[in-house]
Amino acid sequence: MAGVPASLSGRDVGSFAYLTVKDRIPQILTKVIDTLHRHKSEFFEKHGEEGVEAEKKAISLLSKLRNELQTDKPIIPLVEKFVDTDIWNQYLEYQQSLINESDGKSRWFYSPWLFVECYMYRRIHEAIIQSPPINYFDVFKESKEQNFYESQESIIALCSHLQQLITTIEDLDENQLKDEFFKLLQISLWGNKCDLSLSGGESRSQKTDVVNSLENLKPFILVNDVEHLWSLLRNCKKTREKASVISVYIVLDNSGFELVTDLILANFLLSSKLATEVHFYGKMIPWFVSDTTIHDFNWLIEQVKHANHKWMSKCGADWEDYIKMGKWVYHDHIFWTLPHEYCAMPQVAPDLYAELQKAHLILFKGDLNYRKLTGDRKWEFSVPFHQALNGFHPAPLCAIRTLKAETQVGLQPGQGEQLMASEPSWWTTGKYGIFQYDGPL
Repeated sequence: MAGVPASLSGRDVGSFAYLTVKDRIPQILTKVIDTLHRHKSEFFEKHGEEGVEAEKKAISLLSKLRNELQTDKPIIPLVEKFVDTDIWNQYLEYQQSLINESDGKSRWFYSPWLFVECYMYRRIHEAIIQSPPINYFDVFKESKEQNFYESQESIIALCSHLQQLITTIEDLDENQLKDEFFKLLQISLWGNKCDLSLSGGESRSQKTDVVNSLENLKPFILVNDVEHLWSLLRNCKKTREKASVISVYIVLDNSGFELVTDLILANFLLSSKLATEVHFYGKMIPWFVSDTTIHDFNWLIEQVKHANHKWMSKCGADWEDYIKMGKWVYHDHIFWTLPHEYCAMPQVAPDLYAELQKAHLILFKGDLNYRKLTGDRKWEFSVPFHQALNGFHPAPLCAIRTLKAETQVGLQPGQGEQLMASEPSWWTTGKYGIFQYDGPL
């Protein structure tokens, strides 16, 4: 990988990566331990003494993990057999082979940030699966559900907006349709602010009516390639033969409010015939606090369907129908919770890469996807997005993210430096967003 810059890591004291390893990750681990502790009586009711012993074991494993992290101990191989254990341990060996330190061991502060952060979540999963009979327990489930419940008013506003739009969609001219498409893309972008790993698991629900905030938020979109998305899908729609499909793939990020914004966008894509099918990709295991799993996906649709509001429940019923009809398909794959950057996908997960090649357009939601697309490296701000993808190009793709990590490419010359001078933490607060496209123009 000649010519790529160094990885972000905790060795840069004061950087966002450093503060994450030093403060945010231990804070998340403490919350996880607390969550297990609070469910002690539930484990006892379900499993008797065995449940209580399992809870103690999981807490003990997680406390050990927290200590390893805080004292910068070497990163140790995974021990519990799972579908990805060997791949993880091979990756750990690979990381160790890159190290010049005297003892040749990967450590928390000196290894790439992306790797150690993913490793921490994978170790949380290991602690749970090593503790039957509570090895089914999602330690982040409560906070994901709380995010959904606390965002009810915003969700009602979005569902109402969508249902009213659908009733008039046949009458919209091309420019009106384009405007609505752009609106729903922006809603999906700003939905990405609700990230629980950024807040250490504290509530970050959506309280405002995001539809009415879009004009005010426009100046904070640093790269806006939505015109390319419109051209691509409109051309697919115009040239489509009756029998053929237009597939949009959405690689999901957070559940809760953000997932609602993604489903609203997916609904619009079908209703406007800009797509004939939407494929969703989520995580196989609980990840980065609020990332979407199949349980979260199904649970949320069920909640929306049974909501005490006619437009909201109509959305849920429609979404369930799309799944039954095969117009919406949910997939998961272990690759999404590996530490690899996406340019390694053809080697590590060729089956997934081949699947993504069938898409007309892939939307990558959120910060973690962006970090993996660009390798989580110290790129210059003006490096083209295509270059930072390092050969990853299964199909036309667009990154949709609010900025919550110190990596950003594809800016205009001087744009990043100007922001840095006026607002040093501009790229980690979620205040700014991008639509960054790579594909035919």
